[in-house]
Amino acid sequence: MLWKTTEYAGWGRVHTATGQVARPERVSNLVAALKETPAPAIGMCRSYGDASLNDGGAAIDMTRLDRIIGFDPDSGTLEVEGGCQIGELARLFAPRGWLPAVMPGTGFATVAGCIANDVHGKNHHGNGSFGQHVISLVLMTPSGKKVIGPKKSAKLFQATVGGLGQTGIIVSVKLQMLPCKGDVMMVTERRAESYEDFLTLLDNSTATYSVGWIDATAKGNNLGRGILEEAETGSGLMPAQKKPKSVPFNAPAFALSKPIVKAFNAAYYRRVPESGRTSVKPINDFFFPLDAIHDWNKLYGKRGFHQFQCVVPIEKAAALREMLELIARSGLASPLAVLKRMGAGRAGNMSFPMEGYTLAVDFPNRPQAEILISRLEEMTQLAGGRLYLAKDSLATGARIKSMYPEHAAWVDEVEKADPEGQFATDLIRRLDLRTTL
Repeated sequence: MLWKTTEYAGWGRVHTATGQVARPERVSNLVAALKETPAPAIGMCRSYGDASLNDGGAAIDMTRLDRIIGFDPDSGTLEVEGGCQIGELARLFAPRGWLPAVMPGTGFATVAGCIANDVHGKNHHGNGSFGQHVISLVLMTPSGKKVIGPKKSAKLFQATVGGLGQTGIIVSVKLQMLPCKGDVMMVTERRAESYEDFLTLLDNSTATYSVGWIDATAKGNNLGRGILEEAETGSGLMPAQKKPKSVPFNAPAFALSKPIVKAFNAAYYRRVPESGRTSVKPINDFFFPLDAIHDWNKLYGKRGFHQFQCVVPIEKAAALREMLELIARSGLASPLAVLKRMGAGRAGNMSFPMEGYTLAVDFPNRPQAEILISRLEEMTQLAGGRLYLAKDSLATGARIKSMYPEHAAWVDEVEKADPEGQFATDLIRRLDLRTTL
């Protein structure tokens, strides 16, 4: 197997890694690579921090193992290799009346990556997390291949879903797809004038898909104002597809200065009339809006960015309000801030979701932002919430372990599956996740 010295990074571009990377074309190549150099798998590296990095060590790039193995059009059961991208599945199957049951905010995420992080989508309140729609998967461990699922090797399955790749390499997956009406979205946008209004809209929404953009710079009576998008799948005339754009260079620091972000957010809020509006959009425009801008992470400049994403229980909504107040006072937020309602659905020991509200905010990589995020993490912990490891780049292990009550059970299964720690990554080492102390 050919190994090549490669430099790669998390999507936030704060953490980077250099090491030997192999890109197998076939499962037989994967077996040979693991026999030669046991190493963790990586995909499109769309995790924001260091979850997909193994600096100084080896990694196996699974993106060429992206084939569709089989599909049953009657039941919607799909079998694919782990490197297949979610956006590609949506493109291929939505016209045939099926969608991946859960889709994250980027179509570039691989199926295996969605399982390793047990991702959630804009329909989590109704359809739960990605792992809940996995029928079975083929896992490559140091001791060989295993077929596991919610009932077969259930404990290993629960440690694998949301398990950050620590139990082995996900070779292929059998998924239950979700019926859809077609490949367009009927999207309704409504203004929320304050945080309380926003929560009311989220709580009363009956839409299959819902997501909120929030103005993280707003203060006072406008604190928490934003726009709620609700959507259903549809069929009919496809709107004109927008040509993808790209960011050719790192943006200068002033591009995300406080006055510019505040002005942009105010204009973005006003783009939706007070009475709201309904429009028809291509599926990608609703589910993966940022994918239309290639390399959008360059907008944060060469130093990159951090994303803070937490979820807090419903009864702790006041804690989230306090976080928004702190963020607004800091003047550090970017225009990218999202508020969603989550259900209780989760499939793994280390799965992020819990029933409550989740807030995600991007911050340019500056010392002040690190101080702010540390305070936000502490507030999350005190509220009985969790941080999302797919987005994290700054947390401490003690704090994370306290947020995941099934962490010890996960460690037990990981140690059985990978006793020599061959699949450990930078995030695992940074947070010391493979110990219970």
